[in-house]
Amino acid sequence: MTAPLLTRLLQQEDYPAWKPLWDGYNAFYGRSGPTALPDSVTQTTWQRFFDPTEPMQALVAEQNGQLLGLAHILYHRSTTDIGPTCYLQDLFTSEQARGKGVGRALIEAARQQARAAGATRLYWLTAEDNHTARQLYDAVTGGCSGFLEYETGV
Repeated sequence: MTAPLLTRLLQQEDYPAWKPLWDGYNAFYGRSGPTALPDSVTQTTWQRFFDPTEPMQALVAEQNGQLLGLAHILYHRSTTDIGPTCYLQDLFTSEQARGKGVGRALIEAARQQARAAGATRLYWLTAEDNHTARQLYDAVTGGCSGFLEYETGV
């Protein structure tokens, strides 16, 4: 019998199951092999999830004791609101879990965390050609906000 899908905060003992999801997420966006993130970035990111002074949280989706997806959120200030704004920076599900409601469940868990933190806004970015994910995002949000992202090195 298949257990229900559970979303929860990441725990220290989740590292061995979280790391392949993290690596899969990064590979999806071209960060693997020679372009992989340095291990120091991964280790610092991991430590930040458990540091109460950091404005970051990590959520996972679990079923039958197996992690199927991750969502990383961070809070920041805004010039247009008093409370915090929540940015869903990373969302990823394992290949075998896609199309089974894991991404939607993680977005809803992020929304609940943001609401509990007093945020009035939850937002995220995705690649323009990430059509599969965009179908879910359009269904969850009602459509793209219309904003484009620009980036420059510092």
